[in-house]
Amino acid sequence: MRWFPFKRENVITNPAVLPPARKAFLTVSPRQAMGLETVYRALSILETAAKQLTIDAWRGANLLTPPPSLVRRPNIGSTQSRFIVETVASLAQRGNAYWLITRDQAGQVLTLDVLPPLEVTPKQDPQTKIIDFTYSGRIYSSREICHLKLLTVAGQVEGLGPIQAARQSLAGALDLAEYSSSLVKGGGIPTGILTSEQQITQAQAKETRDEWNATQGIGKGIAVLGKGTKFQVLSLKPEEIQFLETQNFNVTQIARLFGIPARLMLAPLDGASTTYANAQQEDLQMVKWTLMAYLREIEVAITDVLPRGITARFNLDALLRTDTLSRYQAHQIGINAGFLTIDEVRAIEGLPPLQSQESENENEQ
Repeated sequence: MRWFPFKRENVITNPAVLPPARKAFLTVSPRQAMGLETVYRALSILETAAKQLTIDAWRGANLLTPPPSLVRRPNIGSTQSRFIVETVASLAQRGNAYWLITRDQAGQVLTLDVLPPLEVTPKQDPQTKIIDFTYSGRIYSSREICHLKLLTVAGQVEGLGPIQAARQSLAGALDLAEYSSSLVKGGGIPTGILTSEQQITQAQAKETRDEWNATQGIGKGIAVLGKGTKFQVLSLKPEEIQFLETQNFNVTQIARLFGIPARLMLAPLDGASTTYANAQQEDLQMVKWTLMAYLREIEVAITDVLPRGITARFNLDALLRTDTLSRYQAHQIGINAGFLTIDEVRAIEGLPPLQSQESENENEQ
């Protein structure tokens, strides 16, 4: 006896984009991930920001001028800027960075070499909890190799980077890019349809198609159709198959993954307007919550190999520097309030003290 005479209805829904299935889970390497222009852009922004920074040395509240040679040039064979960029690149792409520490006979650090993260294997002794590193077939102690982590995972020796944390999402974006590029060529979608008002056999249809394909390639001239035969072009628009919408979502997702404002990723912002104040606030937030994850790790690591009492700090003025008018207004407030002098303001602007400048002018006269 049927109390509820409901009819079961099978509803079949098809997604707008259906990439081919994978047989197994893909391991996305940084090189593969950089095939996505959004990932390349995010890494480029991080490295460009790192190139603009310098490291200062402080003893308490006193800035050391000039700084120790290890701060001025951490790697003898490279510049300070290149050393910073290589370290940030290792952290962003692999979640880990390794420095090989070279010391003299007295134990003083001579140089730091950035090692390829894939060639270094950290291993922790389960009893002593001491971590050793294997590199080029040799075992190094933590005194010989410095290990930097982007994101620390509890119970794990190695750190975690954005590419490793979101391999599944990045693999899906790579699948979509590959699927969209081969959709027309191998996706079973014809470039057009030949129709006839007359009844034709399968052999006649095949003959007409083959003749059309042979005579209507690129640069083959004008098409002549038989009586009652028509050709209809099938145009494939990205909007119709929602590729643009999906790709825009991937851009936003990857920007969120790397902690980069969508504005810097050149991503479309629906319903949002960018003002000068908004842009400045976004840049400040990126420095505080994204870039400092890289910079603080480097500061602590360099401080550990410096003589006791000396601290390494990044000079963020290049990134936090506002426009000229806002900067001068802030200087004026400091001078009027009494916590800045004119010479201190000139030092901030990279200018010599006013008195020494006047003396130089008098000598020139």
